[in-house]
Amino acid sequence: MSTTPAIVTQLAARRLPRWVLLLLGLAYVLPGLLGRQPWRHADLASFGAMLDLARQPGHWLHPQVLGQAAELPGWLPYWLGAGFIQVLPWLPADLAARLPFGLMLGLTLVCTWYAMFHLARLPGAQPVSFAFGGEAQPLDYARAMADAALLALVASLGLALLSHETTPSAAQLCFSALLLYAAARLVSPPGQHPALGVAAWWLGAFGLATSGAPGLALTLGLGGLLGAARSGALETEDRTRLWSWAASGLGSLLATATAVRLGWTPDLNTTAWLGWLDYPAWRSAGRLMVWFTWPAGLLALWTLWRWRGRWHNAHLWLPLWWVLAGLAGIAWLGGQNEDRALLPALPALACLAALALPTLTRTVTALIDWFALLFFSGGALIVWTVYVAMMTGTPAKPAANVSKLVPGFEPVFSWGLFLPALFATVAWLGVLAWRIGRHRPALWKSLVLSASGGTLCWLLLMTLWLPLLNFGMGQAPISRRIAEVTPPGSCVLVYGLNHAQISGLQHHGALEVRRWRRATDQPACQRWVVNPAAYHTLPPGALEGWSLMTRLPRLRGDRAHLMVFERRP
Repeated sequence: MSTTPAIVTQLAARRLPRWVLLLLGLAYVLPGLLGRQPWRHADLASFGAMLDLARQPGHWLHPQVLGQAAELPGWLPYWLGAGFIQVLPWLPADLAARLPFGLMLGLTLVCTWYAMFHLARLPGAQPVSFAFGGEAQPLDYARAMADAALLALVASLGLALLSHETTPSAAQLCFSALLLYAAARLVSPPGQHPALGVAAWWLGAFGLATSGAPGLALTLGLGGLLGAARSGALETEDRTRLWSWAASGLGSLLATATAVRLGWTPDLNTTAWLGWLDYPAWRSAGRLMVWFTWPAGLLALWTLWRWRGRWHNAHLWLPLWWVLAGLAGIAWLGGQNEDRALLPALPALACLAALALPTLTRTVTALIDWFALLFFSGGALIVWTVYVAMMTGTPAKPAANVSKLVPGFEPVFSWGLFLPALFATVAWLGVLAWRIGRHRPALWKSLVLSASGGTLCWLLLMTLWLPLLNFGMGQAPISRRIAEVTPPGSCVLVYGLNHAQISGLQHHGALEVRRWRRATDQPACQRWVVNPAAYHTLPPGALEGWSLMTRLPRLRGDRAHLMVFERRP
């Protein structure tokens, strides 16, 4: 067997202060959780299904929006959102629905840390022993590697937006990380509380299965068992460990069976799947892998190269299997929702990325730092420049671009949004000063700027640009304009609208929305909203008794409109 490529001294294995990790986690989780409205497409559509469940709890097994099944399959995420809406009626419905997803994002960060902690303690992951001592001690080394994995996860560019949405994808991310933690704990040396690992496994498997990914739950369970067998974890006389793995495998089977019993069936578009095999599809997937997983994806590739010949070891096999399952999910979906299929693999990619750090040269770490410094400092400068332009009109060109792209938006200064952005920017300058200064070497040092810079830019977007993004990315402007032309107490019929548009009318417009099915439907409804793209599919005679009242654009007049009809007396 080849010698381990990890060379780490005891000085480099020092841990990151716990208060730094806590502040970084809060600065990453809270922005996008507080103050943000549901945005278009999947976020608003999923929130609409939760709102429907909270108001009509009679169809909990069939999450839907006005009688049509939710766009993203799953049960548990919709139950959690609807449950929090009912339990916390004094909070805005969108904030109440978002709270469990904020907790799941926090759990994702915690599980990633502990998964890497247990993987790094395995014998095959230990660094080289020095002839005269001074190598990193196993416990200190594991903590430093866990800190690095957490930083790599937070630094991943694709994590920010999707992990803050109220969608089944965010829940799949959490339960995938929980399954990875459970597998890492179960392959740890005996005496590591196997019952806790089994409980985490069952929770992760059932969470994945009821969040629209039962196939992923079964695949990851199979990978965990294979990893245990290949690493020799099952070749033991310890009956407790054997029973723990047997119980875990049973949990994966029961979780998948539960999802099938609830009505899950595989949705595979053969034509789309075969089309994904073409070169353009591969090129698109390659571009996604580069930016979505940066920098963890590149470091993970380096890990696989430097640790070649040891892939059978559990500390490599388990996260590698999680990543391969994510890539298989892209192929299974035929190239659709590629980013959502890859999202559950990010915690495993972060663990693989951490394993690259003990093998990097000083030149490579300097390149990573310089890229992070230039990229995120440039991003923060752009956000501040546009913010100043919105508030003062200077520089004139950014202010004109905002007015052109988001007509009707009127910026208002808010100390509650300005001060957190200012504090975060000052903290970023402090991190830069610390990184440039001379300090003792630390294993996680090369990922500090990437994680801090990613957190800074996300926080700036969710504070300085939050009103602008809520106005431009949501359905609030057009929903409120439709509410203004609707008589008080009247319901609204809709035809051809997607779930996000319907949810916007219900949440932002506070309208009673009903789906149009035939000409005699709902005589009490005085307004009828039709999507122009579906206008030609109306049956003959459907418009009898109706007249076109207005066409309302969502934002700009040269973009998509909605047709509003009024009932003639």
